[in-house]
Amino acid sequence: MLTKNQPFRSHALLLKGRKGIGKLEFARNLAKSLLCSHPTSHHGACGQCSSCSWFEQDGHPDYLQLLPEALTGTSNETTDDHDGESTASNTKGKKKSSQQISVEQIRNLTDFVYLTGHQNGYRIVLIYPAEAMNSAASNALLKKLEEPPPQVIFILVTHQPQHLLPTLRSRCQQIAMPVPDIKTSMTWLQQQGIQNPDACLAAAGFSPLSALSFHDSDDMAYHDQLIQQISEPARFNPLTLADTLQQADLSPVVGWLQKWCYDLISYRTTGEIRYYRYQHASIEKLANQINLEACIAYSRSLIKSQGLARHPLNPRLFLEEILVSYARIINRS
Repeated sequence: MLTKNQPFRSHALLLKGRKGIGKLEFARNLAKSLLCSHPTSHHGACGQCSSCSWFEQDGHPDYLQLLPEALTGTSNETTDDHDGESTASNTKGKKKSSQQISVEQIRNLTDFVYLTGHQNGYRIVLIYPAEAMNSAASNALLKKLEEPPPQVIFILVTHQPQHLLPTLRSRCQQIAMPVPDIKTSMTWLQQQGIQNPDACLAAAGFSPLSALSFHDSDDMAYHDQLIQQISEPARFNPLTLADTLQQADLSPVVGWLQKWCYDLISYRTTGEIRYYRYQHASIEKLANQINLEACIAYSRSLIKSQGLARHPLNPRLFLEEILVSYARIINRS
């Protein structure tokens, strides 16, 4: 358990891992336990002391959480740590909320980290997501980490550690947060009332919190229509499907196609299915009839399509192109 590992408390911890696996909630629970006045025998927060009460009310004087403006008001990964990260909605006509953590936010930490804590214990700064810091903010934080104030712990949470400054990463103890195994994720999703956890997990890349959020979104219906059609060539009409999907977020649509093609290629070459295991019969049938080289080439073309998906000139034409290309693959003798 991290709280038993005393050396990590020296100055900074970097929690890194896939979106939607609970990193932010884990970081908050870690901070809560370190601030708790009467931690349990397992080093967890007691949930009863005044420190725990302050923390739960977002009012602990020795805890500070930095988020981009677009995420202000969210407090757990269920809403903002998933594939296709959610942000605060913007009312038409209002200035769009910033997706970055600014240098001003980092500079404003000075009084907090250099003054004595309210309880004469730890002061904790949680930064999420760390890759949202712009260049100036990263360099400002680096100066603080190079000469860490006593009794201050920085907890950085990131989905993309490669986007952080190497010098920033080197100042932190890095902890890789694992993705829960599929069985555990399926059980948890079923406990949340999800009737089709296998489909949700496949679409969300096996991140359970992302899968939960996905189930409650409009994307679920789009996903089901796509998979239903591309799995049955006799029913597949690329032009009709393109018309249906043109209101969807196109990046996830391309991602679903990429996962589907990965499974076709994987089954053809190794007999294994990674994502759409619940579509085993359809994948087996298609994988045995496609031209493997053509499918690999199509899969590679989707990488380029993914780069264009966020800014297509015409969503319907964009979808028609990738879906017609898929139709050629599955109908090729």
